[in-house]
Amino acid sequence: MESAVKLARASSIAGSAPRTFEAGVANRSTNPRIIVNMRSMSAGLGGVQRYANEVSSRLGDKLERIAPVRPLQGIKGHLWEQCWLSGKISSRLLWSPANTGPLLCEQQVLTVHDLAAIDHPEWFATKFSAWYRFLLPRLVRSVRRVVAVSEFTKQRLVEIAGVDPMKITVIPNGVDQRFRPCAATAINGLRMRLKIPSERYVLSLGTVEPRKNLPVQLDAWSRCVERLPADTWLVIAGRVGQRHVFSNVNIERVPPRIHFTGFVPDADLPTLYSGALALLYPSIYEGFGLPALESMASGTVPIVSNSTALPEVVADCGLTVDPSDGDAIAAAITSLVRSPLMHRDMRERAIRRAQSFTWEKTAAMTWEVLCQASAQ
Repeated sequence: MESAVKLARASSIAGSAPRTFEAGVANRSTNPRIIVNMRSMSAGLGGVQRYANEVSSRLGDKLERIAPVRPLQGIKGHLWEQCWLSGKISSRLLWSPANTGPLLCEQQVLTVHDLAAIDHPEWFATKFSAWYRFLLPRLVRSVRRVVAVSEFTKQRLVEIAGVDPMKITVIPNGVDQRFRPCAATAINGLRMRLKIPSERYVLSLGTVEPRKNLPVQLDAWSRCVERLPADTWLVIAGRVGQRHVFSNVNIERVPPRIHFTGFVPDADLPTLYSGALALLYPSIYEGFGLPALESMASGTVPIVSNSTALPEVVADCGLTVDPSDGDAIAAAITSLVRSPLMHRDMRERAIRRAQSFTWEKTAAMTWEVLCQASAQ
C-alpha cells in the first residue's frame, strides 16, 4: 500500500497542477509532526484547491504533503482518505484544508470553506450531499481545531455541529499579488483578443451553477440596459454559451449589449477584472467569495449579495443587494455606471481593503493554529 501513495507538492502559482514525488523522498519535512492532506488537488483548480495550494506552498517544508498517486474521485477518494490516510497518521497532526478529512483521526485541524452541500442539498447529487450531511458535523466535533474562512461559515458550523465557538478560528482567504490595477495597454490588448465591443463593461463570471444566480443577473440587465450609456456592455466570461444560458432564463427577449467571451485563462483574469466598471456577483451562497476580493484588488467595484459571507469581504467597498431582487440589482448597476464620483470613491476603498487580505497572513495565522493543535 505504501507504494500506492505519493506526495503532492502544490505549485506556488495557482492554476498549475501539483507535481508528485515518491513518498518520503521529495518532501522531507523539518517538522514531521504535521502532515497536510492534499487529496483535494486531484479535483482540479477551484477555490478550495487554490486555498490549499496558496497556504501550503507558503508553509513550505514545515509540512509533509500526502496525496494519492493518481486522481481519486468519488468513493475511491473517500476510501483513500478515510481508510488509508487515517492509518498512516500515527501520532502526528494532520491538517485537512478542503472540507473533508478522516473521521477516525482526532489529532487533526480541519479547514471548512462552506456548508453548501448541507444548506442547499438540492444543488448537489443526492449521494454527495448525504455524505457531507453525515460526515461534516461529526468531523467538526471530533477534530482538535477548526479553521473557518469567514464568520458566516463559523456561525453555520456552530449551529449545525453544536461545537464550542472557541474551537473555531476564522482565518480569511488572501488574494494573490498578481491581482492589481493593470495598465490601459494590457486591458486594451486583452479586450481585443476577447472581442469585447467596448471599453466600458460590467463583468460577470459566467457559470450555470445554481448558486451563482446567472438567470437573475440577466433579468436585472434586461431591466437596466436601456438606462445605461449606449457604450456600456455586460461581459460574461466563462465556458457557458449564449444558447445554453438563455434557454434557462425566463425573460421575454435576449437583452442587448451582452458579450460572451468563452473560456478565459486564469492568467488573464486580473486584466479582465481591472478593465471592468464593476463585477456583478450576486451569488446566492458563498462561504467566502474569492472573486469579489480579487476584483477589489484589481480596482473593480463588486456588486454582491447582502447575505452569507460576501458582506464580510466587501464591507463598504461595494454594493450589496438582495440576490433574488432583479430591480435592486439593476439599480445597483445603474448607480455605479452613472455615478462616476461614487464609483471612484468605492474603487479607491476597494483597493485599500484588498491589501489587508494576503496569503502570507492567511498562512501565518494557519500555522499558529496548527502549532497550538500540535501541542494539545
